[in-house]
Amino acid sequence: MSRRAADQAIVDGRVRVNEQHAALGQEISATDTVQLDDAPLTPTEEKITVLLNKPVGYVCSRNGQGSKTIYELLPPELHNLKPVGRLDKDSSGVLLLTNDGDLAHELTHPSKQKTKVYEVSLSKSLAPLHQQMITDYGIQLEDGPSQFSISKIDYPAHSAGASEQRAGEGGLPASEATSAPEERRASPQKESKYQITMHEGRNRQIRRTFAALGYEVKSLHRTHFGNHALGSLSSGKLIVVDQQPYV
Repeated sequence: MSRRAADQAIVDGRVRVNEQHAALGQEISATDTVQLDDAPLTPTEEKITVLLNKPVGYVCSRNGQGSKTIYELLPPELHNLKPVGRLDKDSSGVLLLTNDGDLAHELTHPSKQKTKVYEVSLSKSLAPLHQQMITDYGIQLEDGPSQFSISKIDYPAHSAGASEQRAGEGGLPASEATSAPEERRASPQKESKYQITMHEGRNRQIRRTFAALGYEVKSLHRTHFGNHALGSLSSGKLIVVDQQPYV
């Protein structure tokens, strides 16, 4: 169950420690007997953390309410793992799942300042003024200011240089040779891609920040979370990044 559901089970008196009703925040030891609805609970044999390359279209919950969930991508023996932070249904990339509560706290607590890196495609080029507003001052949202660094991801040069070379070699008339490159440069990109680096991660923060300035995020892909990087891991696949026995 989720942490919220577990808290509610304790409040409802369904959890007992050594035959006494448990309390929220109560510490237990390996020698204590813990029961849920009169059934004994045993500790997990080992801590395990996996990195999933989450595809678009999957939600980070057990109950998808009609949507596909990330647990459909996990083998049954890993269904006890919980996501560390979340990616919304329309986002993809690095998603960590673990049963190690200490690690989850380490990665998500605001005081720990873990770096997260995203690749974001916008529906139009970001105005320099708007980029400065976000990076230098932050954009005020309903849940507080939003500030992160932005760098443009340049598309590789395609045929412009080759076309100009052919023009100089007589492939085009002189008039067309001078005007064609200008026309190519004037042709706008359908989407503009940026790298976002941030340390917090409020709900849909990147999307809401750009929306406040009149931009639509067309795609959002997380490539790094702290020390964990996506690398060449295929979409929908996972790797074990940490596994150790409980002590």
